[in-house]
Amino acid sequence: MALTDIDAQRLGDSVADKLGNRNLIINGAMQVSQRGTVVNAGNEYGGPDRFKFAKNDGAYTISQDSDVPSGQGFASSWKADVTTVPSGGSNSYVFLSHKIEGRNLQRLKKGTSSSESLTLSFWIKSSVTGTYIAEIYDNHNTRQISKSYTVSSANTWEHKTLTYAGDTSGAITNDNTASLEVNLHFYAGSNFTSGTLNTSWAASTDANRVVGQVNAANNTANNIYITGVQLEVGNTATPFEHRIYGDELAKCQRYFRRFCEGAQYAPAPSSGTGISGTNAYHEVDLSPEMRAVPTVAFSNLRTDDITGGQAITGLSLVSSMSSTEAVFLNATSASGLTQYRPYQLLANNTSSAKLDLSAEL
Repeated sequence: MALTDIDAQRLGDSVADKLGNRNLIINGAMQVSQRGTVVNAGNEYGGPDRFKFAKNDGAYTISQDSDVPSGQGFASSWKADVTTVPSGGSNSYVFLSHKIEGRNLQRLKKGTSSSESLTLSFWIKSSVTGTYIAEIYDNHNTRQISKSYTVSSANTWEHKTLTYAGDTSGAITNDNTASLEVNLHFYAGSNFTSGTLNTSWAASTDANRVVGQVNAANNTANNIYITGVQLEVGNTATPFEHRIYGDELAKCQRYFRRFCEGAQYAPAPSSGTGISGTNAYHEVDLSPEMRAVPTVAFSNLRTDDITGGQAITGLSLVSSMSSTEAVFLNATSASGLTQYRPYQLLANNTSSAKLDLSAEL
């Protein structure tokens, strides 16, 4: 029997509900890397967007890499290159973290009798074989659950799948703050490994979080690669949800945006007006809107009118005028600006220029 147009539409909607937007991870294929390589990274975002490297021991270079599992449809991976071996303190830690907003997690029904299980899958290539720990941490309720997995062959891509039971305690607040974290551990000191691995949801106890974790940072020849990270509702890992680059970039730009990079005189999407001989206000429109009013960082910028540019010696956010949809920046120059004249933010004749707006979790 032939499908009617209405039946076909309903079938399409059902398939989309089941297969689309099921991955709670943003940039799991490591496609977007606005910041680029970060040398001696620690407790910061670097390399592929939305993945934060957390460490308090050793030194590492974090980057986006082209080493990927063959035949899986990936072009990029997250890479950590060990450049200094950790000293081995009891409170040491090294891990990769992905934080998720509470508004994107309501489907989990966490904190109710109908709470959903979660399945985490990813590809890993590491120089060190042994037991590794993948943790889900609930920031809102200080609860966590950990699972172990094994890297069996050194320097070989391996696919891992872990399922976590639903949590009937600790509802997730429906807001734009960090709720759940997915933490892939690479090294941990005795403060995090001296207890019994917490494989069921419970109040967080550090000693039970990373028990059994091998030291994947024990040699400066070591590299760790990750790609294809997917977190989805249910007990089964489905094929990785590949998203087109533009869609993934827009999701990442909710948390971080870089302007004025990569070319001499590259502009920011802004309009500005001189307010004195040393200051100009610039409005930067943000679409898509950011998670929160962002912080600002910059280097090697200038503000130009048709008569020539002035190097910016200071750039600050005008909080009283800014929002998640547009920010106002006060550009300070040593001299040479003109009141009421129009200006634009530009890279100051160097490819090292940048304007960073961050609303990261």
